[in-house]
Amino acid sequence: MTGIPALSEGLQNEVLALPAGPLVEASLAAARAATHPSVLNHCIRGFYWARLFAAHKGVLNDADYDEELLFAAHVMHDLGTGPDAPGRLRFEMEGADLAATVLTDLGAPARDVDRVWEAIALHTTPQIPERMGLLTYLTYEGIWIDFGKHFDLVAKEQRQIHAAYPRLEMVRHLTDEVLAHGARSETAAPPYAIAYHLAREREADGVTVMERGVANGPWGE
Repeated sequence: MTGIPALSEGLQNEVLALPAGPLVEASLAAARAATHPSVLNHCIRGFYWARLFAAHKGVLNDADYDEELLFAAHVMHDLGTGPDAPGRLRFEMEGADLAATVLTDLGAPARDVDRVWEAIALHTTPQIPERMGLLTYLTYEGIWIDFGKHFDLVAKEQRQIHAAYPRLEMVRHLTDEVLAHGARSETAAPPYAIAYHLAREREADGVTVMERGVANGPWGE
């Protein structure tokens, strides 16, 4: 916390507040069991960035804005890199399937299950999420803000969020996990998938464009 301006307790609670309920608890438990601590921090930060992005876009009161589903989609979006993923499909799809199981086991409505599945399955796919529903769009944007996109929109809150959920060399750990999943079968890293490109960049240069971009970006490693 050194060097971070003191904030009132009320402002701290407002910035770092998380939704509550069985869905939130189950989503967080699934992510804790499946991901490296640095990746878990990335997932939670993504939720905060997405909420701030939603506020910037003026959609917090939109009928389709659901904070519990937004948290679930973010915190579980990398489940496909974890031990329960079969390693037969892209990590994004296997993560979406695992998240759908969590929601289904809780008795979530089928529409909510489908929305979270879509948001996670498309979280590495540019241009398409913004044409889909609000949850998919916000999930994509929240995740990629953590890689430096639209960093200026969260400049006021970022130090507090990073202090609570530090980066811990996230991009290296996440890349390692994506590559490990992709190496499990040819169908887990098909041509044009992000895992396919990351593997070839690591083989060629020892470091991926994603790792280099984050290291040289606004947040650093």
